[in-house]
Amino acid sequence: MSPEPSFLATRRGKLMLAFLCGVALLDFVDASIVNVALPSIRDSLHFSIQSLQWLLSGYLLTYGGFMLLGGRAADLIGRRRVLVSGTSLFALASLTGGLAGRRGCSSAHDWRRGSGRR
Repeated sequence: MSPEPSFLATRRGKLMLAFLCGVALLDFVDASIVNVALPSIRDSLHFSIQSLQWLLSGYLLTYGGFMLLGGRAADLIGRRRVLVSGTSLFALASLTGGLAGRRGCSSAHDWRRGSGRR
């Protein structure tokens, strides 16, 4: 009797591995973006270093809370459905946040300095 092939040896397993690597990449990029944005947040909102620490802690606590909620939802409605919908929602929110930064923040910042239209 030959041993059963590994799940990663199948086409479905390889697709799942690629998808999970994409999820990990999104997670890493999003955490990096938050760290890169901290100086701009401090300047725009006049936060102290201690306030930035609270901001980062609040972000991570919210992220962890949604991870717990996602785990429970996966138990109730299925892992695949939660993984795909959560990743899609996360990517959409990251894209929306990235595009909003290009349009609104720079013009609002210029307006406060007096160089924008009033």
